[in-house]
Amino acid sequence: MTRKDRQPHELRPVKLDIGAAPYAEGSCLVAFGNTHVLCAASIEDSVPRWRKDSGLGWVTAEYAMLPRATHTRSRRERQGANGRTREIERLIGRSLRATVDFAAMGPRTVTVDCDVLQADGGTRTAAVTGGYVALALALEALVRNGEVERSPLRSRVAAVSVGLVGGKACLDLEYGEDVAADVDMNVVALPQGRLVEVQGTAEGLAFTRDDHDRLLDLALAGIDELLARQAQVLSTS
Repeated sequence: MTRKDRQPHELRPVKLDIGAAPYAEGSCLVAFGNTHVLCAASIEDSVPRWRKDSGLGWVTAEYAMLPRATHTRSRRERQGANGRTREIERLIGRSLRATVDFAAMGPRTVTVDCDVLQADGGTRTAAVTGGYVALALALEALVRNGEVERSPLRSRVAAVSVGLVGGKACLDLEYGEDVAADVDMNVVALPQGRLVEVQGTAEGLAFTRDDHDRLLDLALAGIDELLARQAQVLSTS
């Protein structure tokens, strides 16, 4: 497989535009090429019932795809989220919670809404990457406003897709590459290659341990770039 506009080890053009939802406590419009996701973090001074009286905070996420995010219209999920949506929401939530000190956060809930405006592959990984920026902005505002004694942020987190397409390891798959991939993998990690989640599936023939490790190394290199982009944009906020 030959890519027209980038090498197999290269990310698509990535943009992290903060403040895209000005009423939210933190927000980021993230673009991985033609995949665009609006991430908005909202803070409530309460926690789920099962978390009550613990003194600990909570972070959760919701995910949705707009009807015309793709080439044909999809129906709104008015009767509740479907299985795929729930799976993605859980992935985003787990990823973001890996970055937070819940004791420092106090009894608050941050909900990060991730709405896909345009989809061209990698919506969940874009949502994790942009969702962290929105979460960080919201939590750092608590520090600036004197509402918490120390920053609840422990680390950054980012995510990217990789796959074997035509026998070649490729980073950050577009939709056309994703559907053609023999192996598709989503990787979520913190700095220093600390893994939060690895989701890998053989769509065609089974893959080897060497294939797995090669894809994982490629993903972690891409995540290092994304973590650096996050740090850069947050340093100017």
